[in-house]
Amino acid sequence: MSAAKVKMREKKMRNQPASVQYSTSTLNEDRNAQNGDTSVTGKLPVSGLFARARSAEVKAMLKAVTKTTGSSHLFGALPKHMRRRAMSHNTKRLPRRLRDVANRMAGSKKKKEQAKNKSRKARRRHGNLLLEFNRRQRKNIWLETHIWHAKRFHMVKKWGYCLGDRPTYKCYRPCYRAMSSHCLLQDLSYYCCIELQGEEDKLLAALSQMTSKQAGPTFAAALCLSGCRQGSVTVYRAGQFPSQPLGPVTFLWRPRTQDSTHRQLWIWAHPTLKQDLLPELQAVCQCCEAVLPPVVPVVTPAEANPILEPESRPENPPEAKPVPGTKRKRSSKDAGGPPAKKILGDGTRLPTTPVTWKSSSTGIVINDLTMEMVRYRLIGPQSHSVLAETLEAATQHESASTTGGCFSHTKRFFFPSCFLFCQQVVCVYAFLSNHHCVIHPGIYSTGELPSGTVLGLTVDDPRLTLPTKKVKALPSVKQLMLRGVPAHCCQSFLWEQSVRDNVTDNKISEQELNRMRSEVLVPGSRLSPTPLQGRVPILLVHQPGKQVGHEMNSWGAGFDLLLPKGWGMAFWVPLVYRGVRIGGLNMSLKHSQNKAAPHFPHDYPDCPAGVRLQEEQEAEFLDKFKRHPPAKRTNYIKHGCLAPFCCPWQQLAEEWELIMRDGGEERKEDSQIQTTTQTDSVMEEKMTSQDITVTRDRKSLRLLSGWCRPTTSKGQRPVRVGEVPPLSRSAAMSFLAAHGMSLVWVRLSLFSKGKPEFHAMLCVPTAEDLKLLGKKQGNGGPQEPLHRDHFKSRIKCWKKDPKKAATSSVSSTKPECKGSDFPSASDPDPTTSEDPQSSSQASSDLILGLWPDPLPSVTSHCSRVTLGWATQGDFSLSSGCGEALGFVSVAGLLSTLLNQPLEHRGKLLLRNPNSLHYRFAKINIEV
Repeated sequence: MSAAKVKMREKKMRNQPASVQYSTSTLNEDRNAQNGDTSVTGKLPVSGLFARARSAEVKAMLKAVTKTTGSSHLFGALPKHMRRRAMSHNTKRLPRRLRDVANRMAGSKKKKEQAKNKSRKARRRHGNLLLEFNRRQRKNIWLETHIWHAKRFHMVKKWGYCLGDRPTYKCYRPCYRAMSSHCLLQDLSYYCCIELQGEEDKLLAALSQMTSKQAGPTFAAALCLSGCRQGSVTVYRAGQFPSQPLGPVTFLWRPRTQDSTHRQLWIWAHPTLKQDLLPELQAVCQCCEAVLPPVVPVVTPAEANPILEPESRPENPPEAKPVPGTKRKRSSKDAGGPPAKKILGDGTRLPTTPVTWKSSSTGIVINDLTMEMVRYRLIGPQSHSVLAETLEAATQHESASTTGGCFSHTKRFFFPSCFLFCQQVVCVYAFLSNHHCVIHPGIYSTGELPSGTVLGLTVDDPRLTLPTKKVKALPSVKQLMLRGVPAHCCQSFLWEQSVRDNVTDNKISEQELNRMRSEVLVPGSRLSPTPLQGRVPILLVHQPGKQVGHEMNSWGAGFDLLLPKGWGMAFWVPLVYRGVRIGGLNMSLKHSQNKAAPHFPHDYPDCPAGVRLQEEQEAEFLDKFKRHPPAKRTNYIKHGCLAPFCCPWQQLAEEWELIMRDGGEERKEDSQIQTTTQTDSVMEEKMTSQDITVTRDRKSLRLLSGWCRPTTSKGQRPVRVGEVPPLSRSAAMSFLAAHGMSLVWVRLSLFSKGKPEFHAMLCVPTAEDLKLLGKKQGNGGPQEPLHRDHFKSRIKCWKKDPKKAATSSVSSTKPECKGSDFPSASDPDPTTSEDPQSSSQASSDLILGLWPDPLPSVTSHCSRVTLGWATQGDFSLSSGCGEALGFVSVAGLLSTLLNQPLEHRGKLLLRNPNSLHYRFAKINIEV
């Protein structure tokens, strides 16, 4: 054999399986046979020996083929033209003869039983879909318009509800135009309603403990007490004014009835306020006795449909076991059960949870009406035109003589003069809706109405007049100021619980409505006559627009539409078909921002709900900050921003109160010449346990507003104000005696370009800054020197060697600041400790770019003294410049005004957290 053939043979034998092994006896037999010795092998020929040797190789080959360790072990049994990549994860693509083997090789996993009714067709059945929706409402409450919003909005879970935050399409400017010139629609059904019933004097006596006349009208205001107007007030804990506020609420009294002192009051509050407000109301009204709701009897299928007699019914009928992989057939047992009902109201509340509390001493009853009514808000000057096109007052009362009223179920609530009453209400509504009326012409804008006007109506089902396509409601050209609505026209059947329940239960179904439409001779015409089930009691409540300041008065005015529950979509779709824009939670914030009004709970730092929201926002922003890579994060330490994700209001008020008490006016005149000992003295001295408060006293706010010299947007021209005493040091100290630890709500307008951001710093300009502003009005402003990051090297050392970093931190010295001339930037490292273990723990808690707790002095940390922070900020489309809303310290503001010249009084600096650029702004306190 040549050398080439030997090499080729070795190459072939190299691929032979290593499991082919011959025993020693076999090898000896083979050698003897080759040498011609047959004594050992006997009569076995050479061919038999060869076959026995090859049989070992065949066995090894079969063993290698049947081995299941390879990736393509099973595909070797298939020809190449039948092999598919999809066979690796779907055994059904294999031939049937190989499927069992493939399933066993997959790990002998147990085949999961397929879910019943898993197909999409089965899941989209009405009954199954309804059950699925009811299950998903057990954790978060759904509004009646949830499905409509979920298809068009980004949904968020807040306050126990699932709410629409912002649309999926770009519509910021169209929504602003709708609020300014047409109408914007919002669903505010998540607001909580608390009902109080009792004697008028006892109700007022209890509620007077939670309010004060110094902050504005209370529950006892004459116009509101008559039931003609809706009121708003900030409530406090009993007897704690001006500290410990709870938040703002709106209230509505039911109009008085003849010769009766029993009154009914609705209080509407934000869901985050309800958990604080309801216990306080129970305390002041002494309503501690909970009234358990009645137990609703459960009707079994046997009671509902008794088909078989007990004697003829089998005792234990055999039940067929479901076969895995097959669809479940509907049985008579399932068909006999009561159908599932759509959840209306609060689906998270247990049936045994009490919603009523009463007092045996005062006779006051408190009812929790959360999600018992639907509340829609229409914002814009043409809100009344949209309502006029959508709603039609029910004027057909031929059945009143037989049924006793507009509703077949309101006999005991209807009074004899019902027909005259309805005629007067219809005339007032026709006046509001610009219809031709003999008594009054119409109005042009919603802002012409008195704020809080209430009108009770009974309207026809708006689905009966639904247009075939969307149309935009147009205004009329007539103008007249409405002087008021008569008190009896504010009455509505919506106040009665029995009427609300009856209207909800007897609502016309969509199936019945479609059948009525199919019987109309002319398609699209109005369904006539209106059935009694199509009469709905509603309340129209006027919402005032901007009520403070000297610009854009009545901007953002509109109406609130109150409905019984279950009628949400019946009114929502017709309103959408009138060309309105839809807004979510984000647009509510922008609405408040354009009105320069604080938005609850974002702009209430002294309320429990505001404190909880600030903690949630801080955790959310910090988590988002940590998700960025360290190299892509903003280093807030170098930017001189101590708290980019929260506002330490308590520390700010304490420092300014201490500065003013120690005569900090001289210290503030030259803010760059300060010593570390002064800063340490501010931080070391602790204040009393007095919490911060927001100044809401109208008299004090007018005084502060006059001292700030209010101007229009961008400070273009001054605004005339009433007589205000001149600002002096004695007047400021007497004012601080009552408001030392207080904050005040302010609005700032930028002089030049720029967009204020969330948590922007409001600072005091120096004398050089004001001179620079006097030279050029559009000057951008000064720059903040870059600060030094004391913790960057510490974090790097700790990541490399935690033990070594802890040892080096004990012997670390005070670092020097080279990037900033301000002394506060050269404060010693607050994380240094004498204990290596505690120092290592502190180093592990450090986050690159953020100051650790406790914070140094927030007032003197930067080159410009800090007065406060902005809680809202954006470019204002109404004023054409950047505007910010926030709080400043009252003590710091008075100290700033005292040291500013008269022509520059009220001018501050604004700096965003991620910027070193200060921008000039004019401060205004609008009352």
